[in-house]
Amino acid sequence: MDYAIIVAGGKGLRMGSDLPKQFLPVGGKPVLMRTIEQFYAFSHDLRIIVVLPKDQQNFWRKLCHDHQFTIPHTIADGGASRFQSSKSGLALVPDDEDGVVAFHDGVRPFVSTDVIARCFETAHEDYSAIPVIAVTDTLRHVDDRTGTSFTVNRKLFRAVQTPQVFNIALAKQAFNQPERDSFTDDASVVESLGVRVNTVEGNRENIKLTTPFDLKVGELLAQE
Repeated sequence: MDYAIIVAGGKGLRMGSDLPKQFLPVGGKPVLMRTIEQFYAFSHDLRIIVVLPKDQQNFWRKLCHDHQFTIPHTIADGGASRFQSSKSGLALVPDDEDGVVAFHDGVRPFVSTDVIARCFETAHEDYSAIPVIAVTDTLRHVDDRTGTSFTVNRKLFRAVQTPQVFNIALAKQAFNQPERDSFTDDASVVESLGVRVNTVEGNRENIKLTTPFDLKVGELLAQE
């Protein structure tokens, strides 16, 4: 059995909104619902776990009722950090389950089903997969100590997206470690075991909605 853990613990501070960003409407529908729909479109058999702070869960249930949102999912309690939230969701996956588990940002509602499929297929074949896209901007390395900077070769870098998909047993082993500052995403947790993480091509529309500008882009993508 395969699982998708959708982590939605944002507070919407950069949005300048009192409403947490995962609940903000895009094209008339809360962001988190659009995200869940993409994974359900990929596979109706996927077990979906949504990680939310306890104080947001009743509001989410009301939203589901008001929007007649009936896609099956389980709710896990969010933690103080991404690591803790992912670990909380992973705890609802049985230890003896044979399959893969995806970790996805709740505010990335425009991930394509093709990208989800590539990640799951690659993880099934070789234990891990994360979607990446080429960097189009010029990049500079900045030395915080001296204030100096220099251009780096952007061809050597990729921007990382989600879902980040791993063999369940591997993910369980990785998240059994103590949390570290170096854990910036779920892939970094797995990599700390010395495991190579595979990359697949992402989709450029798979943006993370964190600012009012992102929300404007999201409205245009929702219209498409």
